[in-house]
Amino acid sequence: MNLTLNVIREKSPCHEGWTKLLTTLGKTKADDEPLELLTVLNSNGMDDALWVLANTGCYERLYRHFIAWRAEQLLPIFEAQFPNDTRPRNAIAIARDDTATDQDRAAARTAAWDAASAALGAQGDVWDAARDAARAARAARDAVWNASRAASVDASRAARAERDALRAAWDAHDAHIAAVLAWTAVGTAGDTAGDDEWDAQTDTLDAGSDAGSEAEDAARAAQSAQLRKMLTEGF
Repeated sequence: MNLTLNVIREKSPCHEGWTKLLTTLGKTKADDEPLELLTVLNSNGMDDALWVLANTGCYERLYRHFIAWRAEQLLPIFEAQFPNDTRPRNAIAIARDDTATDQDRAAARTAAWDAASAALGAQGDVWDAARDAARAARAARDAVWNASRAASVDASRAARAERDALRAAWDAHDAHIAAVLAWTAVGTAGDTAGDDEWDAQTDTLDAGSDAGSEAEDAARAAQSAQLRKMLTEGF
């Protein structure tokens, strides 16, 4: 199926993005003229191009390979936490295998979802620890008001513990997203499981946001560059 404005319109795009695309194309309504995903990327940016890729089903092979690439970026974090769990890595390999059968992909998808569920459970435990560390750090900072050297040392240690706990919590978050993306990669573009899957896909655009806007912008730029490369150079 070719990508057209009518195909996009049938999927109920957001008003702002739809209006922007029409303006770029110099049109006022949908039609059946072939449209390149690269045009959407150039006009509307990464978020809207990803939405079109995930929802229209017009670029099924690109969808699998691009989502597999995205999952692979976070895979080291997952495997550092779950070194014996190969389910996301296997799902990525199946997504990239253009000869894989529907049965192969279904089995890999189920396994990756189970891995994502396990990672989500672990993520909850780590965030609980991070909240405890944050409370301890606040208590230590309050104690510094007593102006004692011991309290200052305790506050410094608590602050380091808080930073380490938050870093661990974000790593747990990214590990979960890696598994969800691996699950997504062996799915079918245009036949998503709903809002939860879409949220998981767009969530990884913000990977690194705990480190500040520069890291978030770098992650978005890298993904946009990769999608552009795959569209223009092949894969």
